[in-house]
Amino acid sequence: MERRRLGRTGHESSVALLGGAACWAATVDEAGAWLQTALDHGVNHLDIAPQYGAAESVVGPNLAARPDDFFIAGKTLRANPEGVVDQFDNTRRLLHADVLDLYQAHAVTSLAELDRRSAAIERILALRDAGHTRFAGITGHDMEVPVAHLEALRRFDLDTVMFPVYPALWARPEYREPAEELLALCAQRDLGVMVIKAAAQRPWADRRPLSEAVEGSPATAERWADSWYEPASTDDDLDRGIHFALSTPGVHAFCTPGDRALLPRVLASAERYRPLGEEQRRVAVDSMAGDELIFPMPR
Repeated sequence: MERRRLGRTGHESSVALLGGAACWAATVDEAGAWLQTALDHGVNHLDIAPQYGAAESVVGPNLAARPDDFFIAGKTLRANPEGVVDQFDNTRRLLHADVLDLYQAHAVTSLAELDRRSAAIERILALRDAGHTRFAGITGHDMEVPVAHLEALRRFDLDTVMFPVYPALWARPEYREPAEELLALCAQRDLGVMVIKAAAQRPWADRRPLSEAVEGSPATAERWADSWYEPASTDDDLDRGIHFALSTPGVHAFCTPGDRALLPRVLASAERYRPLGEEQRRVAVDSMAGDELIFPMPR
């Protein structure tokens, strides 16, 4: 699998980074098999968060025996600085990592949320400056994210960003234009750029939140994957989204969707990747231009 330098972090990241949300309801053994599949395909980067159900507690025991196999990126939703530290320490304990490679302010989706989380971001930067995490970043998934992340980079000396890129979003100028501005700023500052939702197709027809699917609600019985949105189901559609994301100038890696069964096909798509030309990118955008977006996330 291709590797790309993740900006000034210097990490030579696999273009597919492993999305820990897939282990929401996994066992330790299932998480171990999932990690091994990723390693077998050359993946060397793990993204995980306390909000992903059981993920930290079931992935962590498998990392104890292979501490150097993955660049480990954690996250926090906390707004209170002391709460950030408490969650950071718990993540380190669960993942058997004294120092995290990257710690991110998770789901900063709007300017209002950025304001609410500013003290928490300052604390993440302090953790970096003290050597407890090597790098600091920000993530988000919604239509206002590029604008919010542009402002975050004006206020804070962050090392990475993570935000959505898939063809249907690029058909919306209100998203594409600030996203392209964000990508240009990241390139100028040599910041790492990771994207999410590359394999997204549409919202689930049931319109219910992921929590109801995890609880086994009959309303979600028709779902065939565990992610909160419906991912692409064919190899052609997976290739369209993943290859589009990886062909977007300034993107270093994409995060795999939150479904363990889909992982081998997603990684195979990443291994098939060849850069799309401008006409191929236009065709990808046009093919999804009329599709309903997956945002906002069902609550």
